Amino acid sequence: MLFQKRFWAGIADGTVTLAFRRWARQQVLPGRPYRTPAGRIEVTAVSVVDPADITDDDARAAGHPDAASLLADLPGDPANPTYRIEFRPATDPDPRAELAAGADLAADEIAAITKRLDRLDRASSYGAWTRETLRLIEQHPERRAGDLADMAGRERAPFKLDVRKLKNLGLTQSFPIGYRISPRGRAYLDATADD
Repeated sequence: MLFQKRFWAGIADGTVTLAFRRWARQQVLPGRPYRTPAGRIEVTAVSVVDPADITDDDARAAGHPDAASLLADLPGDPANPTYRIEFRPATDPDPRAELAAGADLAADEIAAITKRLDRLDRASSYGAWTRETLRLIEQHPERRAGDLADMAGRERAPFKLDVRKLKNLGLTQSFPIGYRISPRGRAYLDATADD
């Protein structure tokens, strides 16, 4: 789920536990974890509400001073239903972080990563990018995404989306600014250095 930066601290410390969204159809499901810029959350309940029924207490739980300011800030088409999303910080470990920490790669894992990277390269409309992006992150740790995208001759938004794909494979780690190669990514690059 996307949240504005002003809500990140409250989401991380558990003081922001509600969100309201106008969606044409429900976008999140109860019982599922979701990644946010403030960390992972678990959605506990979702319901459609009448915006007029949103209380000041609801607004404060969503990080707003009162219901009027929440309603004035509520994005989306007013013709769409308004969803009330209850959530809490996720307590289980992020599977991507656990995957990224694994630096002891067997030959079959290396082959599986190679196969997946090859598939991402083939599916790309701008050609092979996976190894170039890994090496770029390796050479420029914690550099701004915009800087890295410029170095690669790419637009920032698609570049960030591609780095997220590498993170989902456990090969990179995100930082407040930029990325680093994960232990798993380092092990993969070392194992395939001669390829």
